[in-house]
Amino acid sequence: VVSWNVIIAGYAEHGPGEEALNLFWQMQLESVKPDGVTFISVIKACASLAALEQGKLIHAHIVKTAMESDTSVRNTLVDMY
Repeated sequence: VVSWNVIIAGYAEHGPGEEALNLFWQMQLESVKPDGVTFISVIKACASLAALEQGKLIHAHIVKTAMESDTSVRNTLVDMY
């Protein structure tokens, strides 16, 4: 997960944000479980791209993995919405 997070965070912060989202979905296809850092990065990418629909899908993943209780994840979701 750490390697995925580094690459996703880099794209989320420095662009292109679309690549951060593409990597997140690729991560899902390869059955790699995201953690709080992953979710924070992809939600930031959604916010910067105004990609609300993708953000909502990722929010659903956050709920399924019970990461919604993480304060940093919640704060990032508030920023996105």
